[in-house]
Amino acid sequence: MPLTILSGAQLRSLLLSLTHDQIVSIQQSLANALRDYSVGNQESGCAATLQPRRTAVTRKCGRTTLFMPSSTRRAIGIKVISLEDKGGTPGCEVESGEDLRGVKRVTAGEPGSRDSVTSVSSEMSELSLSSQEDSTERSSSVSSESDPLPSASVDSKPIEAGVSKTMGAWPGAGTRDTSPKGSITLLDDNSLPFGLINAEELTPFRTALTATMIFNKRKRVRTVVVFGAGKQAYWHIRLALTLRAEDIKRVIIVNRSFERAAQLLQDIYATENSSWRGEVKFSAVSSEFGEYGRILHDAINKADAIFCCTPSHVPLFPAELLTSREGRRKGRLISAIGSYKPHMTELHPDILREEVAVHPPHRHFHKHVRRSGVVVVDSLDAAMKEAGEIIQADIKPNQVVEIGELLMVRDATQGSNAADDEKHLREWVERGNVIFKGVGLGLMDLVTGSDLVELARARKIGTTVEDF
Repeated sequence: MPLTILSGAQLRSLLLSLTHDQIVSIQQSLANALRDYSVGNQESGCAATLQPRRTAVTRKCGRTTLFMPSSTRRAIGIKVISLEDKGGTPGCEVESGEDLRGVKRVTAGEPGSRDSVTSVSSEMSELSLSSQEDSTERSSSVSSESDPLPSASVDSKPIEAGVSKTMGAWPGAGTRDTSPKGSITLLDDNSLPFGLINAEELTPFRTALTATMIFNKRKRVRTVVVFGAGKQAYWHIRLALTLRAEDIKRVIIVNRSFERAAQLLQDIYATENSSWRGEVKFSAVSSEFGEYGRILHDAINKADAIFCCTPSHVPLFPAELLTSREGRRKGRLISAIGSYKPHMTELHPDILREEVAVHPPHRHFHKHVRRSGVVVVDSLDAAMKEAGEIIQADIKPNQVVEIGELLMVRDATQGSNAADDEKHLREWVERGNVIFKGVGLGLMDLVTGSDLVELARARKIGTTVEDF
């Protein structure tokens, strides 16, 4: 079995050379895996019940090492990455196999599965289109007393409710990149290694692939606001423009260090990037600016999509910028993927509370976008244990929908006359207010990494050991 090794530089070279169609193809593979993860398709090997629990070790120096195993029908992966964060202890996923809604995940086609369009649409409409009437919590909701967090995932420090003055993007003014360091090992179904990839570039690339799945479906994406200026920010910007270049008119980068944001702009404006950069106007905003508050307010107000890509411990902007009467006048896609521990947060808890609030029938907002009643996540189990935004806002499991479930509804209704509930769901995804919170899954690295190894071999990129 040949083993293909991709260094950080080799992987970056490969990623930068990907065409629009190749990116779409890799994204579709990832979407299929996330759909199978959510619906319990054990035949594909991507079901949540087949994903081993990940774990973490934190050393006295404050460096946390995550071990993220994953599996599909054709491959097995193990990602090992280290991050330095002295502000808290590591997060851990719950044991796979038991859904936090209190329902055992099952294979599509088995009793209790959600493979029919009717059952899927009715469940999704109850979750995401219930903003006009009160609903009681399901008996399957998990309380902190009945399902305590693992000791390794609890941060004992009080949560700060203030607004970050430093944007949380960097520990110091451009002092270091916070990208995780490590690698992912890929093995075939006989447990023979076929790929070894540097994870530093792979992690932000697969995260941006996931975040832009909903972005692809949005009707209006003229103005995009990105918090952060590291690799996550770069790949969110690059993929957004590669996929929707004709629609995007302006990108606003918000970062603590203006120097760091300027470096990102310099990279984007490099000659070799003209093909995907197009005629989009870019601007950089720093908290060092004298009129930062006014500029930030204007940027959020105009934003059609907001990508939060910082490991922040406090909210990146005041909640009222989105929860006020003015802030509710338009639907936005808000993606928060930077924070990865219970004590960390990029979005103020009030933003999520407002999103899931179920308003009584007599309450109407003139010209205001209806709230969905849910927050979209990559993994329900992981988000309820690790996502600071979810935990601090006290979001319940029945107020969360996995992105794979949305993809399932999309695939089930394509080419058919969708029922009213399904049409409403589609309208919400395309025009409504959508909050996506991602904490990352090893499955994402395995699926994306496998596709990239195949492309690398075809292009003779990387080092291949023929008889490993």
